[in-house]
Amino acid sequence: MSILRRGRGGPGRVSVKEAALRTGHDKTAGGGHAVLLDVREPYEWQAGHAPLAVHLSLSALAAGAALPAEAQARPLVVICRSGNRSRAAAELLVARGVQAVDVIGGMRGWAAAGLPVVDARGGNGSIA
Repeated sequence: MSILRRGRGGPGRVSVKEAALRTGHDKTAGGGHAVLLDVREPYEWQAGHAPLAVHLSLSALAAGAALPAEAQARPLVVICRSGNRSRAAAELLVARGVQAVDVIGGMRGWAAAGLPVVDARGGNGSIA
């Protein structure tokens, strides 16, 4: 089965607001327990990502790479630039038995909602 296929019974999708709640980025609702997994390419991650997110590119995930230690045995909220790669990654993860949802609108929506974005050095980031 192709990782890009959108079959029935696939992973759920959440809004940027719900993603922030689940991952603890929205402090008004208490801390979430899910991990935000960014599946963009390294240059995109370095330009700007959500604080406390963990990184594993979709290409590495599709090649069989293990999840980062921080993401193992935890629910995952998967994000990319716009939502296409995160959907494919979430489908792949669910097929592996991982609890995962993807973020509608991706990092573009995250930044547009006023949520924090940092670069590789911890400064203000941008969405590449």
